[in-house]
Amino acid sequence: MEKIQYRDEIVRLGEIMRTLGTRPSDRLGAKDSEYINQMDELIVLEQRRNGWFTEENVRKALKSFGDALTEESLISWLERYPDRNGEGRKVGLVLAGNIPLVGFHDILVTLVTGHSAIVKLSKDDSRLIPALFSAVPEIKGVQFTDRLSDFDAVIATGSGNTSRYFEHYFSKVPHIIRRNRTSVAVLTGEETVEELDNLADDIFAYFGLGCRNVTKVYMPQDFELDRLFNAFYKFKELANHNKYANNYDYHKALWMLNGEDLLENGFLIVKEDASIVSPVGTLFYERYSDIEALKQMLESRKDELQCIVGKGFVNFGEAQQPKLWDYADDIDTVEWLLNI
Repeated sequence: MEKIQYRDEIVRLGEIMRTLGTRPSDRLGAKDSEYINQMDELIVLEQRRNGWFTEENVRKALKSFGDALTEESLISWLERYPDRNGEGRKVGLVLAGNIPLVGFHDILVTLVTGHSAIVKLSKDDSRLIPALFSAVPEIKGVQFTDRLSDFDAVIATGSGNTSRYFEHYFSKVPHIIRRNRTSVAVLTGEETVEELDNLADDIFAYFGLGCRNVTKVYMPQDFELDRLFNAFYKFKELANHNKYANNYDYHKALWMLNGEDLLENGFLIVKEDASIVSPVGTLFYERYSDIEALKQMLESRKDELQCIVGKGFVNFGEAQQPKLWDYADDIDTVEWLLNI
């Protein structure tokens, strides 16, 4: 792609996001601008509006995108694509809100491919994204709305139920409809302490609410669960978070009443279970004896998985640190948008 739309403006937005990705007390240099100070206040207020959006998690998301939005990264990402066919289109975006800024990438790919974005935000994440784009008014291609209309194509993210509605409602235009997915980890038993420590980040980042969070761990028959509990201990403070603790207490009480075989450490319940999706505050595991058979099984369920963490898969600790070219549901949205 010879011309990246809004390249300079997006790079500037990345610089702003990197600044906001650090706490004011950790910043060096000149006094922050009025805009940065206002954003700092907004970030602190987010947790009052949405208990899952802690200051730590919001700044984590800002830093992740900020680190990615450099001129070098943008060029490296987009240089392999051809120029867009035809004129720019109006692309409707229905964003999720399970973790901070989760829909930002869909806006980004729409802009860099020369289209304009008509954005319906999630009520759970309705303030951060508009506030970010207000810092770079030269980006004219984003419109926020309560109801999509007058669009040429759609990218929509929702639950299993809403995705069926989306399929029907947007059936007459080109569309990408995303459904619930999760991520799993595959252990070989040869993992280092550092790798298991990084796996803990894949499980607990954003309270485990993202589709890239690991909710199920596959392990060899002789793997010692204490190795995981040792790695998880650094997240013990999650027990003090009200919404997380409520989930933990609820499932602990429910499963104990049902006589389920559980292991727990005060902030996480670990349960052997065939399901690949464990609730917040819990982690499912399953033992295997044939790694090749396991890989075949996971391949057969690839439409349910966002990513697999482990040796030969996504590196430990990088599940919630996707690159710009790590596309949701493994659908190359840049290529798709270039050809609508």
